[in-house]
Amino acid sequence: MLFKLILKNIFRARLRSLLTIIGLVIAVIAFGLLRTVVDAWYAGSDMASANRLVTRNSISLTFTLPTYYTERIRAVDGVTQISASNWFAGIYLEPKNFFPQFAVTVPVFFDLYPEFLLPPEQMQAMLRDRTGCIIGRALADNYGWKIGDRIPLQGTIYPGTWEFTVRGIFDARDDTTVTRQMYFHWDYLNERVKQSFPRAADRAGVFVVGIKDGQRAAELSAAIDNEFKNSIAETLTETEKAFQLGFVAQSEAIVGAIRIVSFVVIIIILAVVANTMAMTVRERISEYATLKALGFGPGFVVSLIFGESLCLTLLGGLLGIALSFPVIATFKSLIGTIFPVFRLSQETLWWQLGAVIFVGVLAAILPAIRSARIRIVDGLRHVA
Repeated sequence: MLFKLILKNIFRARLRSLLTIIGLVIAVIAFGLLRTVVDAWYAGSDMASANRLVTRNSISLTFTLPTYYTERIRAVDGVTQISASNWFAGIYLEPKNFFPQFAVTVPVFFDLYPEFLLPPEQMQAMLRDRTGCIIGRALADNYGWKIGDRIPLQGTIYPGTWEFTVRGIFDARDDTTVTRQMYFHWDYLNERVKQSFPRAADRAGVFVVGIKDGQRAAELSAAIDNEFKNSIAETLTETEKAFQLGFVAQSEAIVGAIRIVSFVVIIIILAVVANTMAMTVRERISEYATLKALGFGPGFVVSLIFGESLCLTLLGGLLGIALSFPVIATFKSLIGTIFPVFRLSQETLWWQLGAVIFVGVLAAILPAIRSARIRIVDGLRHVA
């Protein structure tokens, strides 16, 4: 009986309830979208492994390191593998077609990243082709590239026209793995640099270092940096996650603003639902007084109000959560490759559901207290 009364009460003022539900749907979708943008900002750090370190110049990433550091780093006890990595920053057709490109030590680099799933025959083809490259599945799908296609890039950091042949397309091990980047031979880059800018040759932007035990990351980082202390190019070694978060920190103010706006959306919809419940209770004061006169206690009246508020918010909230999936999928198709991973996470779903329940409960508290405290005589007088 209580549930039937709650359902009937929700749609007694149909227009008001419909507008409230629409507001809830929009708010829940907006909240989920904003939280997804924040998650996408941290996607690169989420795929970081505890068994990988990144060594760079201690001054800045714009300063490179000599490649002879490789052997000295490899000699540090606990280091298993090491790969050079240079940011390339080439332009494909026009500047808006941005995607990350790296010159790396093949195949060592892919041994360091087991989350990149690449067929062995494609790796062999890559090793046979000096100008070959390996691209991620998301990048291939975005531009329609397939094995054997030629990719022309106009160099920015390294001037000139560069052409690469797609020799492999790697897939993701799970949905936290980024697959919108391109990798090619560091040796090929170095050979071209030697011809054009000899002084810039035999240098790496960073070294990706594999270690046996992730729990020794701090110890091994210090050991590597001590190896080059007081040298002409001192190093800074940190975990891969810390390295990735360093880039995120540069835009931390933007991320913080998006987080704040996402919660402001919830506060606004809370005010809307609270106003709806206040109007509803004010219109039904006499009804609640009549229920009390018939023998129903204050608890029953409170249950009616909380039930109506929760059912109203859950109806709009669940509809908003369901619509979040197609909305986010559409948004992803519009932004292209700006974000490496853009998906509605399970954590965001729980945030949406929790926000809906929070709004439903909080919006009903004051109206419920008022209705529970009102005396029968005052309630009936309200009708007159």
